[in-house]
Amino acid sequence: MKKLLYLAVAIITLASCRNTGSGELTGVPDRPKFYQPDPYGMTFIPLGSFTMGAGDQDVPYANVHQPKTISVAAFYMDETEITNNEYRQFVYWVRDSLAHTILGNAGSDYGEHFVSDKQGQPIQYGTTQTYYKINWKQKIDWEGKRLQEGEPNPLEEMYLPEEERFFRRKEIDTRKLFYRYFWVDLPKAARPENRYIFDRDQQGRITGEEGTYPQNIVAEGNRRAFVKEEVVPVYPDTLVWISDFTYAYNEPMAKTYFWHPAYDHYPVVGVNWKQAEAFCVWRTEYMNSYLSTRKREALVNDFRLPTESEWEWAARGGYELNPYPWGGPYLRNQKGCFLANFKPNRGNYVADGGLQTVIVAHYPPNDFGLYDMAGNVAEWTNSAFDESSYNFTWDLNSSYTYHANYDDPAVMKRKVVRGGSWKDIGYFLQVSTRSFEYQDSAKSYIGFRCVQSYLGRNKDDNPSKSSEIYN
Repeated sequence: MKKLLYLAVAIITLASCRNTGSGELTGVPDRPKFYQPDPYGMTFIPLGSFTMGAGDQDVPYANVHQPKTISVAAFYMDETEITNNEYRQFVYWVRDSLAHTILGNAGSDYGEHFVSDKQGQPIQYGTTQTYYKINWKQKIDWEGKRLQEGEPNPLEEMYLPEEERFFRRKEIDTRKLFYRYFWVDLPKAARPENRYIFDRDQQGRITGEEGTYPQNIVAEGNRRAFVKEEVVPVYPDTLVWISDFTYAYNEPMAKTYFWHPAYDHYPVVGVNWKQAEAFCVWRTEYMNSYLSTRKREALVNDFRLPTESEWEWAARGGYELNPYPWGGPYLRNQKGCFLANFKPNRGNYVADGGLQTVIVAHYPPNDFGLYDMAGNVAEWTNSAFDESSYNFTWDLNSSYTYHANYDDPAVMKRKVVRGGSWKDIGYFLQVSTRSFEYQDSAKSYIGFRCVQSYLGRNKDDNPSKSSEIYN
């Protein structure tokens, strides 16, 4: 019996040694393998170092883009600007989510009485203990055809009031389409005054009750002080085609540009900086939600707007001092054809093949595989605009950001806009030219595209199996 006991102890000891690496430093075992696939519709931008700033004459003598050597980490970037149809997916998602919530709160024929998220987990609001079930997969009965005769349609509140309808046609009230999300202000949390503060006695020992941290966590009270809430209207401002150009007949564009199928693959415009940022947050959550339904960990790195330095590095296409994304110093190719959609010559808008915006990817890409980095529509970046930011920003992943509040001065709401648009002269198409617009302003010539940071790949992973992450 004793021999069996000694044998069992020996086996347990040996097994324990194997699990701990025999006392050697081997890291935490059974960590999941990770392989970052190329996101759909994006192209890989390698890390690199380049001279950021003016490579040609400074036409307006603005002195806001002094040459400076910048190093940028690798990332992914959308091959084209976000199109009307892609942005419409965001709008429809918000619309349908509001409709599902209204139907659930109305206690419709969806059954059990509790509110659930998209993974089916109950959500409690306050202490009322009143819940309704939301069936996120149920087809929405917009016209109330499944309701009994005389029963009011709970979705009626999503439509325009009858007195505001054009031609008495039922239309969704786009003013009610809001996207609500939260984000963590990490730069604010990183300030010295907001770090963890440990109280110590004269001997240097941490004070406080045994097993607990001191109460002085951050200067503002607690970690929730860094969680910010955003509520953003998502529908584009379709009237920018009229408001941007006085005494010009742009009513057809205002009426049709966003919703008509003819413009599905044109770049979305009329979207301000906050709406573009909200789209990036939604895109991240949309992919993470899908992965969770596949019983996988959320592997998606955040989608976001590019920093100013990332945008310029990507636009250069690997060339060091080229003035334009295609690498040459001219706006035409060898056949005399214009290489972008802009305002050539003395205002001959149609000379380049388009009057206003054109379909994305109409012109050849740069050497990174990116389309329309010059012309068509200018693009929002994540960076705040300051005339002297080149002088005080770091030279590694250079970026200057500021999240302005509603009541902040207008000068604090300026965001860097890059690339030039269909209405701009050739100077604004240069990869080094800087401009700005206010974060709460939407224009008919400004769109955006998303980027995603590159996290790297395990050397043992097989790239051919990367698609399994999404299957």
